[in-house]
This record gives sequence, C-alpha cells and structure tokens, in this order.
Amino acid sequence: MANTSGTGVPNPVYDLTSVLYHALQGAEIYERYAKDAAADRELAEFFREAKEQNEQRAQRALRLLARHAQK
Repeated sequence: MANTSGTGVPNPVYDLTSVLYHALQGAEIYERYAKDAAADRELAEFFREAKEQNEQRAQRALRLLARHAQK
C-alpha cells in the first residue's frame, strides 16, 4: 500500500481527490469570472477556456481516481 501520511487514505487517492476538488472549484469560479467579463469578449473567452481546461482536468482526475481507488 502507498504511503498515507497519517490519513489512512493512500497518497495517490488523496492527491487525486484534491486535484478533482480544486479543478471543479476552479471551473465554477472561472464561469463566474467569464460572466463578470461579458463586456470584454477576449477576457470572457480566456475565462471560458480556463473553465474548460479545469473541467477536462477534473474528468481525467475522476477516471484516474476510479482506477486507483480499487487498488
């Protein structure tokens, strides 16, 4: 079993859970920023792209978490 750093949860599972949480939180925040920047198309697009990147990161973390949680 991988190190648990005292949490009882293997580090890779803990780390992936953290990445998943922060990616989803970031996507939610970036959506708000895009709405705030609606008057500036370039800026709104930047925030939408950041949101999409975080959503993709969250999806990948979720897939990896499913695989590593079974170990």
